[in-house]
Amino acid sequence: MAGLNKVVETYQEALVGLSNNMTVMVGGFGLCGIPEGLIAQMVKSAVTGLTAISNNAGVDDFGLGLLLKTRQIDTMIASYVGENATFEQQMLSGDLNVILTPQGTLAEKIRAGGAGIPAFFTATGYGTPIADGKETREIGGRHYVLEPALTADFSLIRAWKADTMGNLVFRKTAANFNPMMATAGKITVVEAEHIVQPGELDPDHIHTPGIYVNRVIKGTFEKRIEQRTVKASV
Repeated sequence: MAGLNKVVETYQEALVGLSNNMTVMVGGFGLCGIPEGLIAQMVKSAVTGLTAISNNAGVDDFGLGLLLKTRQIDTMIASYVGENATFEQQMLSGDLNVILTPQGTLAEKIRAGGAGIPAFFTATGYGTPIADGKETREIGGRHYVLEPALTADFSLIRAWKADTMGNLVFRKTAANFNPMMATAGKITVVEAEHIVQPGELDPDHIHTPGIYVNRVIKGTFEKRIEQRTVKASV
């Protein structure tokens, strides 16, 4: 079983093979559940021409916002701009190619890619610019848009716990897009808060089986809060 150990010791090892003009899926929702160290390593690696698939692009000085600042991302496939002024500015100026996708459609495009489904019909977006240039069909008296699935050269995932064989457990809302993205990458790299030995994870609690995972690294996380909201004192 030692040959199934997928743990790597450095971020350089974790991203071996990542090169210019690749497509990268990055888990997270805002700043929740993002693979912070793997993103930072992408910045250091100076890869360019990336197509990034993520729910949004973090904030200006953290998460995928760091890659936008260094102009390493050419195309952003996301559901919204969020709290990132750099994302907004580059999109409006035309410096960044942005494919805004309804959030549920984005999730299903990724899930379908991981399941080997090339495309699917959805009613979301019919009659709007989202449907421009896409095949449409009437089914059961309702109109639908054909949406192609999404896959990536690399999927960068954040997990709460991983065992050395790559089995993953996500924690609460930090799961977000991570489980489906883990299935849709040719190479899936996981940055985990905790790494345990095989058998320590309850099989009933594993969200993503290790068959989808290529590499695992132990991360150290800052865990920033995107919008800190507290109750006023009485």
